[in-house]
Amino acid sequence: MTKDSPVNSADKPESKVGTRVRNFLIAMVAIALSVALVVGLRTETTSASLTQLDEASTPLEVAIANGKPSIVEFYADWCTVCQKMAPDMAQLEKQYADKVNFVMLNVDNTKWLPEMLKYRVDGIPHFVFLAKNGETIAQAIGDQPRIIMANNLEALVAGSSLPYAQASGQVSKFSAPVAPTNTQDDPRSHGSQVVN
Repeated sequence: MTKDSPVNSADKPESKVGTRVRNFLIAMVAIALSVALVVGLRTETTSASLTQLDEASTPLEVAIANGKPSIVEFYADWCTVCQKMAPDMAQLEKQYADKVNFVMLNVDNTKWLPEMLKYRVDGIPHFVFLAKNGETIAQAIGDQPRIIMANNLEALVAGSSLPYAQASGQVSKFSAPVAPTNTQDDPRSHGSQVVN
């Protein structure tokens, strides 16, 4: 160093110990970030979505005719409870795929309106358990813990009553009312008289 040049702390050589500590810390941070990235990606890819469940589901017509018991789930993409239950339903589907049909019916699709009326769907998720012959055995509505659903599926496979589902009874048949004739007693006549 010359007498005329100013001494700058940046010009001082770093000690070997300081360099090693800094490199060690950089390596540890890089490893931690890599692990976090891998775990984050793994969590994202293993989580089931309602769309994936719908795409993998058995069509209703097939489920009713193939001789296996079925669970029909009425759901909607916007339903937060349905979204919350999707990973559990995916695990159950893997576990029972060879024994039970899993059917997904989106309530936002008007195609399923007759089924929604038939099974009296007024809240989602709405689960309908069907026997091998397609007859309704029981129904459950709302958030169901995985263990409860697993117990219901075990009973469904065994052909016994479901321990955690509300049994459904017979339903009355609905027939369209007969249109009244246009008489004075008809409230739609607005007081006009029928002249013969």
